[in-house]
Amino acid sequence: MPRIITESEVEQAALDLLKELGYTIVYGPDISEGGINEERKYNEVVLVKRLRNALQRINKDIPKEAIEEAIKKIKRTDSQNQIINNQSFHKFVTDGVPVEYKTKDGIKHNYVQLFDLKEIKNNEFLAVNQFTIIEERNNRRPDIILFINGLPIVMIELKNPADENATTKSAFDQFQTYKMLIPSVFRFNEILVASDGLEAKAGTLTSNFEWFIPWKTIDGKKTPKTQPQIEVLIKGMLNKECLLGLISHFIVFETDKDKKDGPNKNSKKTCCLPSI
Repeated sequence: MPRIITESEVEQAALDLLKELGYTIVYGPDISEGGINEERKYNEVVLVKRLRNALQRINKDIPKEAIEEAIKKIKRTDSQNQIINNQSFHKFVTDGVPVEYKTKDGIKHNYVQLFDLKEIKNNEFLAVNQFTIIEERNNRRPDIILFINGLPIVMIELKNPADENATTKSAFDQFQTYKMLIPSVFRFNEILVASDGLEAKAGTLTSNFEWFIPWKTIDGKKTPKTQPQIEVLIKGMLNKECLLGLISHFIVFETDKDKKDGPNKNSKKTCCLPSI
């Protein structure tokens, strides 16, 4: 009888692939309140110390007080609408965070960049598993969150392939629950990945399940025929250079005029995943 694969083994396999790509693997409880390297409270989804260090490293010519102003803007939500908040953050990703500060020549207007697209090594990539989030008494623990410079950019939900009821669809359904119960983390999310340990599909905050689709290639040229979809997606889509390029240049928001959903429904789409 073949050995049954457990969900924790699926999670570990994904973490091992991310480690191969150069991600630092962090166990969520270790950096949460009460952990051995406490960095955040359970109601905080941004790793502020890491964000501050990264912004100072990337934006060397911008004074510290302007960096602090940028951090406040990054964390602040101005709307009750989840998609509007996400779109506002994505504008920071593409354009930078507008700040102003005094110089000897007067007030200077500038932009704090969240990521270094030229020197990938200047960015910090973490894969954090079992990252508990408590929001308004709702306690949830996504399987893996990928942080870039302290920002929770990618969420991965994994299901057990040995369980016939645990599918990519059930992982997608889990995202819908998270969006209702721990909405703050979705201000920063760029990509969602649903997997049963073998199949893997990616989408955005607004994608319906039919628009969650597999990533087709590791090297950008050919489609592997024998490797599991989760391996292809992680190695092809979530490698550092591809992921930074994807979230910085290939994501757009569009207004869909669909009478069923109202005339002003915003959709988040990436042209690297057709039809999302």
